[in-house]
Amino acid sequence: MLKEKDKAPEFSLPDQDGKIIALKMFLGNKGKKVLLYFYPKDDTPGCTTEACGFRDFRYELQDQGVEIIGISKDSVKSHKKFAEKYNLNFHLLSDEAGEIIEKYGAWQEKSMYGKKYMGITRISYLINEKGRVEKVYGKVNTKEHAQEVLNEIK
Repeated sequence: MLKEKDKAPEFSLPDQDGKIIALKMFLGNKGKKVLLYFYPKDDTPGCTTEACGFRDFRYELQDQGVEIIGISKDSVKSHKKFAEKYNLNFHLLSDEAGEIIEKYGAWQEKSMYGKKYMGITRISYLINEKGRVEKVYGKVNTKEHAQEVLNEIK
């Protein structure tokens, strides 16, 4: 897991429309921050709640200079269906190989019903205009995460 002030690893991945999205597209002279959030799976209860929260607060976050980007291992096609079903209005990036997920420390050991397995942990990073991690959000509450981010940046 990255820590505050760490340099955020660059990425270049396809979104739900197949468009390649890179971190550098938002940084530098564009003066934007990026809220990069990692989530386990499209169209599951917790992930849907979190995504819909970001959808509902997207314009308020944009007014504060923050772009929202979600990343999971789901395919572009899966992201497309998820985005259309819930009218998601931000980029969902497909990292099927899991390389970026690992670089950001979101691929971790998890446990369910006493069994241990590897999977994506729900974690978010607020990345500043210079490409540095400004804030790490671990142990995310899916219902309150978007509001939490907005409250912090105002």
